[in-house]
Amino acid sequence: MSIIETPIPADLVEKRNAAIEGGLRTKNQLRQRTKGKPLIAVITVAFNGAATLECAILSVLQQTYDNVEHIIIDGGSTDGTTDILRKYDDRLDYWVSEKDAGIYDAMNKGLALASGDVVGFLNADDFYADASVLEQVASAFGDGATEACYADLVYVHPVSLGTVRYWRSEPFRSGMFAAGWCPPHPTFYVRKAVVDRCGGFDLSFRLAADAEFMLRYLEGNHVRTRYVPGVWVKMRLGGQTNQSWANIVRQNREIIRALRMHGIPVSYVRFIASKLLNRIIQFVRAKTGP
Repeated sequence: MSIIETPIPADLVEKRNAAIEGGLRTKNQLRQRTKGKPLIAVITVAFNGAATLECAILSVLQQTYDNVEHIIIDGGSTDGTTDILRKYDDRLDYWVSEKDAGIYDAMNKGLALASGDVVGFLNADDFYADASVLEQVASAFGDGATEACYADLVYVHPVSLGTVRYWRSEPFRSGMFAAGWCPPHPTFYVRKAVVDRCGGFDLSFRLAADAEFMLRYLEGNHVRTRYVPGVWVKMRLGGQTNQSWANIVRQNREIIRALRMHGIPVSYVRFIASKLLNRIIQFVRAKTGP
């Protein structure tokens, strides 16, 4: 029997060479839904995050809630990240390593790939505060009316993991974003049907697409939200926005642009003053407790 070799198009060859993928989906092992329990899709985005990625993966695997889909989008790391992904290949639903246009582009890829009823993000520098977090997330959606939920977050030292800032949130009320308020995005979970309706991350925002995303959902689309008191996520200090004062200024300008884009009046002075006060309170709360 002869074999006829058909040339592979150059663009397909380039894509195959650029992208590495794995996980249960690539073995045709798809997550089965459990009746009465929402499938929660946890999306992790990473780039050269080998130092912390395994901690994030284990944080998901250690959850007591078992109806979880874990998807990891890596931006083409060169530091050993893919070795960690291969190590957990039979525990991850899907992972891919390829170049992207930045963190929010990677998040959009994750949203497109998610098949869960509920979606949320746990970045490579983050980990869950305890093993019951996703149980609490599932419970928050149990009434059927809740479309999104969020909780508290603490920033921790990247090595000692000691608490540096305590970001305590509160129930949403219209107008809060203009006063400098925002839920901690790594604690924000939303029904996939709502994402399909309201859209993903706006890539014109380089540093504040997550804030614009939640602002659009809560203020623009009046998504029904629920605040769950308590810490869900611990985040290591050192993210892109907090790397410099210039980035902090740019992020705040982007949030103000987002507010005005959605027709929400905002005072620059009030916004900045409120943000500064909230930041001070977070540091004080880390020392004194919630």
